[in-house]
Amino acid sequence: MEGHYLVEFELAAGELADILVALLNEAGYTGYEQDAQHLRAYIPAAEFQPQQPADLAARYDLTYTSRFIPDTNWNAAWEASFRPVRVGDFCMIRAEFHDPAGAVTHDIVITPKMSFGTGHHATTYLMIRQMESLNFQDKQVLDFGTGTGILAILAEKCGASGVVAIDVDPWSIENATENLARNRCSRVRLHLSDHPGGEGPFDLILANITRNVLLENLEILTQQLRPGGVLIISGLLEADESAFLTAAAEQGLRGHNLLKQNGWICLKFLREG
Repeated sequence: MEGHYLVEFELAAGELADILVALLNEAGYTGYEQDAQHLRAYIPAAEFQPQQPADLAARYDLTYTSRFIPDTNWNAAWEASFRPVRVGDFCMIRAEFHDPAGAVTHDIVITPKMSFGTGHHATTYLMIRQMESLNFQDKQVLDFGTGTGILAILAEKCGASGVVAIDVDPWSIENATENLARNRCSRVRLHLSDHPGGEGPFDLILANITRNVLLENLEILTQQLRPGGVLIISGLLEADESAFLTAAAEQGLRGHNLLKQNGWICLKFLREG
């Protein structure tokens, strides 16, 4: 079935909204909007299971609604609510209908459709903040769970000589392809896949994805990282920090740098060599 389902939870602000996003990610939801009183989540119609939002609403004592929307309705709804995102003087993420960014190093234009990663969510924002401190010049980069392609686009703009961007969702690959063209990127290769194997080695790896997928792939991600290379991961809640530090140490990752926002964390590691 083509199209998507929109599930809207009421009074899902603050850390509760972040917890819901983490759980919905694992259930296959791929797009989100949030304001002070609502969390709106989108999932391909073929993957929608009515019991999933019902169970979440019951668990957290929330009111919710769900409805089917054709894909053709998405752009108008998104344009009505999308606001530019600025990460200091480093990066601006905007739509084509917004004025060009002023006084920022990197101006990125995207149309996210149903793909995850607009800079609005804390995990994407934190990934960009971590990227600001790194040297991408002439580096080989892997973006695992690329979504809209925003981090891959930013990596190229920062000077990466080559970027491999992977996502399991065909819609994300289609959307990322459009966004790469919109930003005139020529050094990013997109792959539809559920695992990061078969490429590398990489100087830098970016992985903004769900907790379970990160744990399942941490060993292979480390193996694909050159000695002395940098791994940045997000999609984790603060409660996940201890488990990930232990798992990272077992893989020979060290020197972690931690950023936090709204209950979410982003970790940066070096691979020992």
